[in-house]
Amino acid sequence: MRLEPTAPYRSVQGALRVLETVARHTGGIGDAGLARETGLGPERLAALLRMLVRESYVERLADGAYVTGEALAGLGAARGHERALRDQLQRTLDRLRDSVGAAVYLTRYVDGEVTVTQYADGPATPKVNEWVDFRVSAHATAAGKSLLTQLDHQGRRDHLARHRPARLTSHTITSDKLLLSRLEAQPPTVPVLDLQEYAVGTVCAAVPITAGASVGSLALSLPVEHAHRLREAAETLNRNAAPVLLSLAI
Repeated sequence: MRLEPTAPYRSVQGALRVLETVARHTGGIGDAGLARETGLGPERLAALLRMLVRESYVERLADGAYVTGEALAGLGAARGHERALRDQLQRTLDRLRDSVGAAVYLTRYVDGEVTVTQYADGPATPKVNEWVDFRVSAHATAAGKSLLTQLDHQGRRDHLARHRPARLTSHTITSDKLLLSRLEAQPPTVPVLDLQEYAVGTVCAAVPITAGASVGSLALSLPVEHAHRLREAAETLNRNAAPVLLSLAI
């Protein structure tokens, strides 16, 4: 299940170049002008513009020119930025839930603790029953392990010293040594998995979402009877992580 972790980050870099260019042209700028000023190839530029229009960062006028959109104005405002960011992320997570056909979660590592900041679920995509507080079960969840892989070795040891790995299911790793070894060996090109380690009947996958100094992850959960979909869902999650990263970067 090898993924390309740089793809979402490359998309965000390109998207920011497009947004900066569009913002400079208050009267609008067309495809040819954007290609010339950003230096992006036609296929990549077209894909970025589709994403930016879908996320309401840019708007396409009747004459084909692009101008800044409602979402960018909201995130750029001095007042109400946090509310605008939360609303924008929720719309993105809702679309991502529908794309992957699973409940999705945005988590962050804040002040030494795992925090689920937002999630999107639905009748056909139920979220995980938090039967054990996620703050004390990072060792067993895909999201938690994804966050821990982004810390340095001492940061991981510190977390495990504060939250001793408890056995939640027969699949849970409780050995500090084994867990640290697994985290150390986790390739950034492979999503972190939870195969019924947190809860019997549930499988999860997570990919890193890090903007600046903020450590985060984007995760999904599926009932175990849908475990055959986990690879495809994880790939879709990774491919579509760029809008989440972009919202956090603006």
